[in-house]
Amino acid sequence: MSESEPAATDLESVLAANTGFYDAFEHRDFDAMSDLWGHHADASCTHPGWSTLKGWASISASWATLLANPQHLQFILTNVRAVINGDTGWVTCDENILDGPGSSTVAACKVFIRDPAAPHGWRLLLHHGSVVHASLS
Repeated sequence: MSESEPAATDLESVLAANTGFYDAFEHRDFDAMSDLWGHHADASCTHPGWSTLKGWASISASWATLLANPQHLQFILTNVRAVINGDTGWVTCDENILDGPGSSTVAACKVFIRDPAAPHGWRLLLHHGSVVHASLS
């Protein structure tokens, strides 16, 4: 491994943080979701079809609403790729969402910053999801 390559444990831990995001979402666990996020004014979140939310207050309110929804969603992730650059890591993936009788795909990107106090050692600072239209996938 060269000096410029991230340690395997860094890649594994940022992927574990990413998995924690989906576990919290699937289980509608607001506390777990909150623990993953950096409670920063410069955090941002774009849910599919929503305007970008800026700051933890707006982001947490959106998660409280989404996670209170009784609809059960299951995520099957494909095309998962993690990259580490110093104290920043990002994960891109396709979220294949099973929603009762239907399904959809969302292209997602998450940016994490290193935080030793965070679950898995990383805090989520940015999440962006965009619906992938069937004709474009």
